[in-house]
Amino acid sequence: MAVSLSKGGKVSLAKVAADAGISGGLTKIMVGLGWDVNRYDGGADFDLDAAAFMLAGTGKVRSSDDFIFYNQKVGPGVEHMGDNRTGEGEGDDEVINVDLNAIPADIERISFTVTIDQADTRNQNFGMVENSYIRVVDAASGTELIRYDLGEDFSVETAVVVADLYRHNGEWKFNAIGSGFSGGLAALCANFGVDIG
Repeated sequence: MAVSLSKGGKVSLAKVAADAGISGGLTKIMVGLGWDVNRYDGGADFDLDAAAFMLAGTGKVRSSDDFIFYNQKVGPGVEHMGDNRTGEGEGDDEVINVDLNAIPADIERISFTVTIDQADTRNQNFGMVENSYIRVVDAASGTELIRYDLGEDFSVETAVVVADLYRHNGEWKFNAIGSGFSGGLAALCANFGVDIG
């Protein structure tokens, strides 16, 4: 049974793995993100994009190589499994795989985000998105360990920091964030120190 978190909730990956009967510790996880789009008459498709920002102790990326998204799918210990342009169908819409043992020692946090592509020109925002979630799955067994359902707290935001994986005293933990941004991907990149110039 997965641990279900609400906004602001934190949990140790080692603890949830032990509770799920996973022996030998958790090393490789799959982070699945999913969503549905409310019915609206905008005429344009919604294209939501998941990304991961690998952050040093400064709260910023070390370089643009630490920004993992649909156009740069692989980083140290992190791999984006591809862009789903419609979000249709059941299950995870986009997946990011993480090898915890391969994350560089100076990376303290990985922020998982979702943005709406061309939100401004298509007049779209997260108020039009529902059933959003993030889940953490043990890659070896397929066991869902953690789930965070975002709820429908957004209105005009075009980007969301969904959750963080972070190191605390040498241990990986998961933090349900659910914080909205206006300004889409550019605002997130500026916040995390990615030069998209």
